[in-house]
Amino acid sequence: MQLQDQAMLIEDPFTQSTLFTLDFFKRLAKFSLVGVLALGITGWTVFEGLHMWVENVELAYDQDSEVRRWEWDHEAEKWSGGDKGGTDTALGFKGRHAVRSAWIAENWGTGSGAIISRSNTFSRRDSQGTGSLDVIEARLEVAQTFMTLAISIAESNVSSGKLRPQTIGELLARHASILERMGTRGALLQARPWYERVWAGLPAKGTDAARVALKLGDLDYRLGDFEDALAWWARTISLTQGTQETNLSAPELTQTIPSSPCAQRTLASTLVSLSAYYSTSGHLKQAQHVQESGLDLLRSIPSPSRISTASPPQALHSLFLLHRSSLLSIHLAEVLYALRAAPEQSIQWLTRAAESSERVALALAGLPFTHPDAPGSAIPHPPASEASLVPVYTKSNAMRKPAKSLLRDARRTAAEAWNLMGILKEGEKDGAERALECYERALGWAGVAADRSGGIGEPGEGTPEAEWKVLWNNYVRVREATRKQTEKKTMP
Repeated sequence: MQLQDQAMLIEDPFTQSTLFTLDFFKRLAKFSLVGVLALGITGWTVFEGLHMWVENVELAYDQDSEVRRWEWDHEAEKWSGGDKGGTDTALGFKGRHAVRSAWIAENWGTGSGAIISRSNTFSRRDSQGTGSLDVIEARLEVAQTFMTLAISIAESNVSSGKLRPQTIGELLARHASILERMGTRGALLQARPWYERVWAGLPAKGTDAARVALKLGDLDYRLGDFEDALAWWARTISLTQGTQETNLSAPELTQTIPSSPCAQRTLASTLVSLSAYYSTSGHLKQAQHVQESGLDLLRSIPSPSRISTASPPQALHSLFLLHRSSLLSIHLAEVLYALRAAPEQSIQWLTRAAESSERVALALAGLPFTHPDAPGSAIPHPPASEASLVPVYTKSNAMRKPAKSLLRDARRTAAEAWNLMGILKEGEKDGAERALECYERALGWAGVAADRSGGIGEPGEGTPEAEWKVLWNNYVRVREATRKQTEKKTMP
């Protein structure tokens, strides 16, 4: 009996220890399972909540009547939901999530800047790859991957008859736009047949067809297919002005103003593309004709007497046309210089371009046109490369991207006009100081301050590094030359 009690005393601690250990792991497993389930439910809720936000807020149709009056809704991105916004319900759970994931990747990014990938894109016209590595933004690569999945799902659902007739066309247009923004030759070659499919699915009239024709023309121009580009631009002009196509190899412009605001903007962009082609291909007389007739046409389009009194959609429309006029003015200044006209003529057009571009940029940022320290004077407002877009545009789904792109382009155009003026001023006698002023203003529009003391240190948002280096080198060269001239004058 005594030995039995001793055995029980010995076994009891071991038994208690074993039971405690088993109970500990049992509770650990239970709490771990609860934690995993809670984490999963939370993650899924956040994931679905994010997608619902994109569906109902970011992709919502703009209900503003002024937006529809000035047809900014025509240019708003459609992600298969059409005029109702959102995505097509017939795409199903997986398809709609793929579309929204593409939007999220394109607009909010993926967390990394760029990736290097071998291009696997191809076109029926040119299936030979270069075998080279292309640097592509990760967000665009992810977005186009999701769009490829969404298009595949949409095409497999066509036979069900529930898919909207425009859904595949809208998805193809979005995919082509993403590929176009990648900028590599392979991506551009794949974007072209997508736009051609969109064109084939549209009636051969109207602003939608004109906008797709413009995109195809610009795409062919970037790919070096100039004859095809001219043909598409000719179609665009014919569609926007309601004229008969006569010669696709030589687009003809009349002084007919399109009644549709969207058609006016499409025509203005086509004139800039056509002008750029003629100017860079040696067709200087044709370029001059397009530029002068295009400027006359754009000036004849009615505009508000004061931008501040116009509604935001109307103001954006007028600013868009004004910026396209400034681009044509720069092209005309370059062509006149190439035709050996007096430099004063080129400077006159560049001055107009700089002033117009600055007005566009300042208006979009909500800033006055004159210097804030001297209101009511003729002193222009200093460059504002860091000013943000006014909230009325950032809050509009239809106008946000066009306004943001216009602000970026207006700053670049102003910088280019001032830079070209500086080059021409350098050629004048004792023009170094005036050239330096031009370069300083060009840098002000293209760059941002390196510190709060006001030093210009790096390119601003939307300014390519190559453009910045050209502007900076011109400024440094003339600054040093001016400094040496000043030292010579002050020497005894």
